[in-house]
Amino acid sequence: MSPFVILFLAGLAAALAAMIYIVVSQEKVGSAALAAALSGGFGAFTAITILYEGVLPVWLNHTQNLWGVQVWWDLLISLTIALFFVLPRARAAGMSILPWLLFVVCTASIGLLAMVARLFWLEKRAEAA
Repeated sequence: MSPFVILFLAGLAAALAAMIYIVVSQEKVGSAALAAALSGGFGAFTAITILYEGVLPVWLNHTQNLWGVQVWWDLLISLTIALFFVLPRARAAGMSILPWLLFVVCTASIGLLAMVARLFWLEKRAEAA
């Protein structure tokens, strides 16, 4: 098995574990710690990837064939759907939307997970008060 297949399978395992946790959790508000850990872990992996491969492959991956464009569109649609659900709650929690939106646009899932971690933290704090 190649290192890329191992990373592919590790990502699948991590995502499935997080999804199972989300499904079985009875919490009213999600886990800020889990969202922050996923953001940090994926951010670290992304930093290593940029260090070793640069940023140009991102452009090449998404502009060379239909599958690349399909994955790009999937990412954009997923982020839009997530923001559709997250932004009203973020506003209600008093978060400043524009900086978070810029962070999400620039970093995709890394920023979205960080934003959700902050949102969950604020919601739990308000729930405890």
